[in-house]
Amino acid sequence: MPADYAWIARRSAAVAAGIGAVMIALGAGLGGSKGLIGAVIGVGIVAIFFGISIIAVGRAARVSPQVMMVTALSTYLVKILILLVLVGQFQDSTAFNPRVFGLTAIVCILAYSGAQVMWTMRRKMLYVQPDRDR
Repeated sequence: MPADYAWIARRSAAVAAGIGAVMIALGAGLGGSKGLIGAVIGVGIVAIFFGISIIAVGRAARVSPQVMMVTALSTYLVKILILLVLVGQFQDSTAFNPRVFGLTAIVCILAYSGAQVMWTMRRKMLYVQPDRDR
């Protein structure tokens, strides 16, 4: 994995963790114990999903940029489909608040994605590898 991507991923994860903590507190405050459980499940699923993506894209980056892009797009599509299935399965759950779960997942996904964009724009990355032999 390129060092720039690891730097961006770490900072984005830190931003998402902070937002996740806020969402857990809001879930507990607004939804009681069921809201707390829903928020914790939402944060956990998002953390697992983005962790899997970081590992998969990092391994694909060792092969080539094209494989990295295909891996990133395919893991994104699979995560969206799995999240859609989970939200559909959990919408009638009585063990936790499914609205808090869904809202927490969406907010954490947007926070992580937005942080990636922000840190990528702030990071000055070379898009052409300099010739090291000269």
